[in-house]
Amino acid sequence: MSNMLKEALASADVVAAQLNDTSRVEALAARLAQEQRHVALTVARGSSDHAASYFASLTMSRIGLPVASLPMSVATLQQAPLKVHGQLALAFSQSGKSPDLVGTMQALREAGALTVAAVNVPGSPLENACEFYLPLVAGPELSVAATKSYIAMLSVSAQLVAHWQKDEALLGALKSLPQALARAGALDWSKAVDELRGVERMIVIGRGMGLAIAQEAALKLKETSGIQAEAFSSAEVRHGPMELIDRDYPLLVFAPRGPEQAGLLQLAHDMRARGARVLLAAPDDVSEATLPLVSTAHAALDPIAAILSFYVMAAGLAAARGRDPDAPRHLMKVTETH
Repeated sequence: MSNMLKEALASADVVAAQLNDTSRVEALAARLAQEQRHVALTVARGSSDHAASYFASLTMSRIGLPVASLPMSVATLQQAPLKVHGQLALAFSQSGKSPDLVGTMQALREAGALTVAAVNVPGSPLENACEFYLPLVAGPELSVAATKSYIAMLSVSAQLVAHWQKDEALLGALKSLPQALARAGALDWSKAVDELRGVERMIVIGRGMGLAIAQEAALKLKETSGIQAEAFSSAEVRHGPMELIDRDYPLLVFAPRGPEQAGLLQLAHDMRARGARVLLAAPDDVSEATLPLVSTAHAALDPIAAILSFYVMAAGLAAARGRDPDAPRHLMKVTETH
């Protein structure tokens, strides 16, 4: 069994460990509730940036606070005079070592932002650069392909928003998330391995909070299987990318519960009518689903379970394509950009 698969399957235990001590999340949520904020910024790269996308969607939809992803070069290379006093700046990272990530958060803190590091490695430079620290408690991650640390970022994002909003329904649902993840890791996605074994390019589609997992899935398909996969919103794909989709073109569509689901199902239907090879990931009540999804105790948490089912499949797909998901070519676990 690859480290990628073992680490992905450990996600349920990681989330359970997070939920055993939410004191830091609660302290930050209390601080955020003390005064009105006008904007939040996220700072991250790669899988961590996809986690930031989930945080952004959750925060905007439930709290109404606009959230933007900040290009690090604006703060580091351009040294822009960012007007962020009193605003939230949240960095996501597995290692917390990348110089531009650390430098950006230092600059934002000096400019008066409320800086937060959601990071997996304790005592990292990123943790030291920020006022607040949210430990991901995922433990050592050996595979280059991040899995449990990504899920830990999604989980801590949901915890923060739930405590910030004092949403009892979401807080209650989080308690059963480890059990939902255990079920998600056991789902049969072997049909996707069969369909994607010989694929060289494809599109992954999501929308809303599901776009974050579509982005992450596309990255993992590139990283572990060498597939040129691109992620799009179901709304955006109807523009320029639609030209690519012809007969037998492979699509993976994530359609968990939520207001976006109807449009995602319609897109899947339309693309099947065109002759595309559509893998539709949806809950049991969607009769046309190709791949099963777990429904958690709250729709906002469904994407977290969905990405775990994908990770298990992706590890198997990489092996079926003769690749090592733990050691992708030309990549290292820690990428230190400047």
